[in-house]
Amino acid sequence: MKNWLFLMLAGLAISACTTVPPTNVHQPMTARPAPATDKLPASGTIYQAGASRTLFEDRRARYVGDTMTISIAETTSAATKSGTNASRSTSINAAVPLVAGLPGKSLQGIGLEATGSNTLAGKGDAAANNVFTGTITVTVIEVLPNGNLLVSGEKQVSIGAGTEYIRLSGVVNPYFINAANTVSSGNVADARIEYKESGVISEAQVMGWLARFFLTFLPF
Repeated sequence: MKNWLFLMLAGLAISACTTVPPTNVHQPMTARPAPATDKLPASGTIYQAGASRTLFEDRRARYVGDTMTISIAETTSAATKSGTNASRSTSINAAVPLVAGLPGKSLQGIGLEATGSNTLAGKGDAAANNVFTGTITVTVIEVLPNGNLLVSGEKQVSIGAGTEYIRLSGVVNPYFINAANTVSSGNVADARIEYKESGVISEAQVMGWLARFFLTFLPF
């Protein structure tokens, strides 16, 4: 009895804790820039060899640890419709004629009739419409050999007792980064965009752990 009570209390404690929703975006979701070298050769008062930035270049992300803004504008729409109709009918008529000299004359002249029909009709419709807009600033976590940037980032917004998680990762071609250091989500390759939440509202939509436990072996 004590063991069951302990398990129930432990389950309640675990369920009461707000857990962070799992993610499928590229890890890590942030990266620190490489440390600058301590000793740089003296090469002039304006230009210094080994400096990561020049005076006249655009401030666009290009190194590990740099940040850029992703403008999320995702709209998906899909619809499908299918229908099936099939029918089959059969009819059989038979009669036994009157034949002299055969036993069982009482059964002669009896007519037999059998009919059958099968009908199948199926119909299915499915439709989905999704719109996701917003902005998120991500960090360059890797520079690929061809110059493309692997980016990843997360934004957390806490409202009341709930927390919203916006996550994004993917590969960005520097050519698509505009002068404002912003790129559209439509130009992000291998994009993984997530919007999840945790809190009382999201937990109310999940079946309790004890109910899930009994559903694993109940036959009905």
